Amino acid sequence: MFNQRNLSTAPNQDKLVWKVLFDRQTALLHRRAAPAFSQGLARLGLRREAIPDIGELSATVRAHTGWQLAPVGRPFEPAAFFALLAERKFPIVTRIRAMHSFDFSPEPDLFHDLFGHVPMLLDEGLADFLHNLGQAYQAQPEGSPAREQLWALYFFTAEFGLVQHEGQPRLYGAGLLSSAGEIHHCVNEHTPRPAFDLATVLRTPVTGTRYQSQYFVLPAWEQLTDCVAELAGMLATA
Repeated sequence: MFNQRNLSTAPNQDKLVWKVLFDRQTALLHRRAAPAFSQGLARLGLRREAIPDIGELSATVRAHTGWQLAPVGRPFEPAAFFALLAERKFPIVTRIRAMHSFDFSPEPDLFHDLFGHVPMLLDEGLADFLHNLGQAYQAQPEGSPAREQLWALYFFTAEFGLVQHEGQPRLYGAGLLSSAGEIHHCVNEHTPRPAFDLATVLRTPVTGTRYQSQYFVLPAWEQLTDCVAELAGMLATA
């Protein structure tokens, strides 16, 4: 089912892309990333010199939160993606972006997934949040508005979310953590960063082809767990 590309034999240009992106993102994320990301990055031992082995990372993640990494050749449609989340599996695209897409990649790629998502999977709160989202998505009828709402909730948290920490908004969404262009746009003083409100998030349009028009800031990390319970109540009465 999965593309088992051997990353140890990746082309030299792919290795260069990884190294340049790793250096630039770690510099940009200093004092901007959520503690959960920085802690996860350190535990994984990711480094600039080599594209990490997905199997080894998967074993580390599984030891911490019970998740597995699933190499795939291309991004999934939402239904297949959430089906994996429901099984505590996270798809990792094995293609890395080209040099001309350093600042912004319109689709998930190897760097986005390994650098942006995997460190956050070591956090039990986020890992459980994603698992619950996957289960909730599976429980909704195909084509239902509830599935679109669950995609929006995933998008504005795991992909483009921020959280308050010591009085400052910190980045934890993989789309931010892995994109220099998205970071610069997000921290611009003219970009709206409203407080996270579940009802607002659920009706906010999702776009993956350009920078986001706004980003939502969790007042506390624990609200991720709370919003899943709140959403379950909303879906039950819909």
